[in-house]
Amino acid sequence: MQMTVERALTARQQWQPGTNLDSWLCRIMRNLWIDLGRSRGRKAKFELPEEAGMDAGFDPRPGMEASVDLARVMAAMSRLPDEQREVVALILVEGFGYRETAEMLGLPIGTVSSRLVRGRTALLEMVGEQ
Repeated sequence: MQMTVERALTARQQWQPGTNLDSWLCRIMRNLWIDLGRSRGRKAKFELPEEAGMDAGFDPRPGMEASVDLARVMAAMSRLPDEQREVVALILVEGFGYRETAEMLGLPIGTVSSRLVRGRTALLEMVGEQ
């Protein structure tokens, strides 16, 4: 309605006195409706939906930094001795407990604990030096 009134006021010199004002306003509204439909059709062909712009300006650095950090840790893990890497992977990566790890590997809990401490310390040193 607002657009119809705006258009009618802008084009008021085109209205001819003695003709039906309602018909003239309805014709303006119909033409606006047609124009709006056409413009939406053209817009849909050339513009993405609004949701597609929600990631515009997304900062990928945190994800990139996380993948770089993961690569550094994985490289450091590969340099650990096998017995330390095995314990570190089972406890820190897989989430097993000390007792479960000791049973899986057939080792005393004290050995598992010391290997984990040495492996974790070595990892922190290797990751920190890079």
